[in-house]
Amino acid sequence: MSAGMRVGALVVDTRLNRIGYVMDHVGPCVQLRPPGGGREWDAKADAVRPATDAERQCSRALSNAERSA
Repeated sequence: MSAGMRVGALVVDTRLNRIGYVMDHVGPCVQLRPPGGGREWDAKADAVRPATDAERQCSRALSNAERSA
């Protein structure tokens, strides 16, 4: 498991082009949850990469906008 795949890490599912927090690992899959909350999804571990700084900032901005709406 790479450092970017720890539970709580913000990552990108490159197959779906979605960003999410690592919630758990099950076999070859990683369970992810959207930053603003919502339904988890499974992603293949080999299709997940750490989020960039720009993706982190965008994620925080969207989460804050969802909370204030």
